Amino acid sequence: MPPRVVAKLLEPVLGHTFARPELLDLALTHSSWANECGTGQNHNERLEFLGDAVLELCVSAQLYSRFPDAREGELTKMRAHLVSTVSLAERARKIGLDTMLKLGRGEESQGGRTRDGVLSDAFEAMLAAVYEDGGFAAAQAVVARLFADRWPTAATKTMPKDYKTRLQEASQQRFGEAPLYTRLGSRGPEHAKVFEIGLKLPDGTEFVATGSSCKKAEQNAAQQALAILDETRLTKNS
Repeated sequence: MPPRVVAKLLEPVLGHTFARPELLDLALTHSSWANECGTGQNHNERLEFLGDAVLELCVSAQLYSRFPDAREGELTKMRAHLVSTVSLAERARKIGLDTMLKLGRGEESQGGRTRDGVLSDAFEAMLAAVYEDGGFAAAQAVVARLFADRWPTAATKTMPKDYKTRLQEASQQRFGEAPLYTRLGSRGPEHAKVFEIGLKLPDGTEFVATGSSCKKAEQNAAQQALAILDETRLTKNS
């Protein structure tokens, strides 16, 4: 789709009208598409780098304003939950970025359009496009709008713990030691790498998981381990 057509589809959702719709088009261009079409560096990775910083500042400012009595640790946990890969991928799907991405044939065939890492990167790149087009105030307004149903309230500002944190606590409680994570390697092309992580509990039980990043693979391994620990606890209590 031409840049102006894409912009017209997203502008009502974002609440921002692009003076330079080509920025949005670039934000939705994956490196796999650029590689196949021979357009060199004309893809969204640089915008994603910028968008990561813009998003963190926008979310930080919102939380700082919403929770004047919250401590640094509480604010950090809330922000981490809101800007996680899973959270951003969910936001991307909600506004239809998954349907507008320009992907190469290989990435498309490998499910890139549904991959959380690809979608979260596109979301950050899209926000950078807003920032470049309209400045920080425009980016702040878009973030406030897109996260409107996600901001924690005073009553629920303690965000759910991720799998790694929960496993760390469970392992310390049960074994008196923390689990050990080991990077086993990676495979696939540079734009669609799959990382493999090994996890060993203090009792010797081992797990292997993969993910689009080391962090994602670690979370997947921790989720597996938690399921086994929960199952063991239930069996013992039955």
